[in-house]
Amino acid sequence: MDFATILGIVSGFGLVIVAMSMGGGLMWFFNVPSLMIVLGGTFGALLINYPLSEIFGVIRVAKNVILKKESSVQNVIEQMVEMSKISRREGILALERFIETIDDTFFAKGIRLMIDGIEPAVLSKILDTELEYLEERHRLGAEIFSTMGNFAPAMGMMGTLIGLVKMLMMMDDPSKIGPAMAVALVTTFYGVVLSNLIFLPVAGKLKTKSAQEIMKKQLMISGILSVQSGDNPRVLEQKLHSFISPDERRSSF
Repeated sequence: MDFATILGIVSGFGLVIVAMSMGGGLMWFFNVPSLMIVLGGTFGALLINYPLSEIFGVIRVAKNVILKKESSVQNVIEQMVEMSKISRREGILALERFIETIDDTFFAKGIRLMIDGIEPAVLSKILDTELEYLEERHRLGAEIFSTMGNFAPAMGMMGTLIGLVKMLMMMDDPSKIGPAMAVALVTTFYGVVLSNLIFLPVAGKLKTKSAQEIMKKQLMISGILSVQSGDNPRVLEQKLHSFISPDERRSSF
């Protein structure tokens, strides 16, 4: 579970709610028409912009931002070193039992291709292609949230214009000017909050996580090819350490 994401959402919304409650009531900031304009407008524009299947996939992507726990790169390097020792001692086929301990499907697929005797160039091409399309799926998920972050403030401005038109049409009845002005201002508030506390931060987190995962997958490809070529475990470890910063490097020897 990504506690940074949860902490950011709780602290961000918490401080905003506390500020809203100071000197007045929270219900001042609750307006159903404003919510309908911002949420309905944002998701309506999203449906026009993207296929329905890709929008449904965003739910899974958002869940991964909060719940999915990635294995550390150092653990992957240690697994690679152990694989190298086993393959040099017992042969590549001995890695068959090693696959059962691997949770990452990409990693497991690479090991299985290696065991099946696929040529290094072909193996690398297969994994690189899969990695390329994985990166594209991640990019699309982040792009959808960025698009929502751009649409929400625009829908807020639309609500503001609607509220101002209502207000101007009711100038002869001062009692109706206040509610119309509330719609105008609160709608913009909803758009800004949703954009800057949910949609854009989630898009940023997805981009960061995607970059980390792509780097880890590239490390896996390099390690698998190194094991396949019969590199010394120490040499393999040094190769893989080049993917991470010196502070993160831990030697198994």
